[in-house]
Amino acid sequence: MILGHRFADDLPEMAIPWQAEEAPEPRVLVLDEQVAAELGVDLAQLTAGLLTGTEVPEGAKPVAQAYAGHQFGGYSPRLGDGRALLLGEINGRDLHLKGSGRTPFARGGDGLAGVGPMLREFIVSTGMHALGIPTTRSLAVVATGRTVLREQPQPGAVLARVAASHLRVGSFQFARATGDADLLRRLADHAIDRHYPESKGDYLGFYDAVVAAQASLVAQWMLVGFVHGVMNTDNMTISGETIDYGPCAFMEAVDPRTVYSSIDTGGRYAYGNQPGIAQWNLARLAEALLPLLHDDEEQAIPLAVASLEKFAPAFNAAWTAGMRDKLGLAEDPAAELTTDLAELLHAGKIDYTTFFRTLSEAARGNTALTRALFDDPSDFDAWLPRWQALNPAAERMDRVNPIYIPRNHLVEEALAAAAGGDLDPLHRLVAAISDPFHERRGLARYAEPAPTDFGPYQTFCGT
Repeated sequence: MILGHRFADDLPEMAIPWQAEEAPEPRVLVLDEQVAAELGVDLAQLTAGLLTGTEVPEGAKPVAQAYAGHQFGGYSPRLGDGRALLLGEINGRDLHLKGSGRTPFARGGDGLAGVGPMLREFIVSTGMHALGIPTTRSLAVVATGRTVLREQPQPGAVLARVAASHLRVGSFQFARATGDADLLRRLADHAIDRHYPESKGDYLGFYDAVVAAQASLVAQWMLVGFVHGVMNTDNMTISGETIDYGPCAFMEAVDPRTVYSSIDTGGRYAYGNQPGIAQWNLARLAEALLPLLHDDEEQAIPLAVASLEKFAPAFNAAWTAGMRDKLGLAEDPAAELTTDLAELLHAGKIDYTTFFRTLSEAARGNTALTRALFDDPSDFDAWLPRWQALNPAAERMDRVNPIYIPRNHLVEEALAAAAGGDLDPLHRLVAAISDPFHERRGLARYAEPAPTDFGPYQTFCGT
């Protein structure tokens, strides 16, 4: 296997050569053969040593990447890969590790990862890819044979993930903070060449492309009820892929205030806040790019603002088009139809995924399944004929409304079993969510909301 080192070569100021910590007893727990095939990698090459970063091919240059970032609104000038390594590039994509040990960016952390959070990323990123949402991919999770201390002791693990790149808004914040104009320009040229070659030499066009990619991405994940949980600027990619599945989850009962992250006590990254946060993050990217947009920074500001103002229309267009498909309509629905629907789902605390999946049966004339979701279906009954008058197509709805998602109680069930050495629940869950739109016999429990005794749900970042 040949691992390229383009990032390390192009941007040495942002790449610290480093090696992964030894893993006492490495053992591959899960490996996605489809991801390996897409990389063009022979499975025999994907050894536990490679996947933990302890045995890399000759000529590889593993590095810890530097970046800055706003975390929950507070700026940190030096974050970086504190427990991660970029092993290199394969066929134009990054191979990157999480949990491979302390680096100079560790900031007091141990640099390790527990098996639970790493398997969570494997499960959820697999589900997101199957749903058609741009995402980093999980290649493998390898147990290290080391115990990691978090809320409670758990087995250690390393995640090997694949991405178009690991360039983030925070990468540009770091480069701008150095005051090195040449570094900022080289970083932008590197990002353009990798992701937006049509914008070569056009830095405003590059910014426009990132704004458009993120508007589309956030709309897509909200349309399936996803709550990212930590939309810090260091967790927003330049490529437009979802990254960093820490305290993430899928919304169950509809509520725009839904928060699952244990550390998001103020609800900054709640489900309904995600478009506004994305735009805020993109404003931080604009600030970093100002020297490239115009020689006179005062003249660069209105250019950046005009580009940033394209985010809301782009998000709204993507959301409306997505909701049109979810409702099975030939044309974009009137705003009042979707607004009224959102209000009645919120008022009724209706499970988001179940509602839209059963609504396709209502399009076929069977309204009983959807009506049964409501304690009092009178408001739904008033909304229903307005929608039916638009001749919804059930088949179109079934293509975009999943029946199987990584439901929170099933994820926790799989992680708890895996921590005890039983991977069967994880494999069954991954098999279900890998084909989310087609109902299959024997998988009814994977389509059901959490039982009432599951209780309030929290997720943790794993660091």
